Amino acid sequence: MGRFLPLTIRFARGGTMVVSSIADAKKALGGAWKNKDAPAYLKAARLVEDAANGICRPAIAFAAFKKAAAEQGLLEPSGPSAALSMFDQLWSRDRKGPLR
Repeated sequence: MGRFLPLTIRFARGGTMVVSSIADAKKALGGAWKNKDAPAYLKAARLVEDAANGICRPAIAFAAFKKAAAEQGLLEPSGPSAALSMFDQLWSRDRKGPLR
């Protein structure tokens, strides 16, 4: 399991990948992106490499990766987590009145 909340990336030529770690991000950066010359992509690639080498905080590199993927429209929308869905169910049930 990765260190970060998982992101689903849909590559430019099709196919998807779940990214939840710096190693995953590094692998995903090697996939088919719309523009590998885009400034956000280049920054993400540099920061992910630096994080893999221990000279950049992983959270910063992962945020740059997420930003680059979002700018290129590669992020798949994610639904609410299972825990949030359960909370929503409890909340709506509680608002209808006390449980009997």
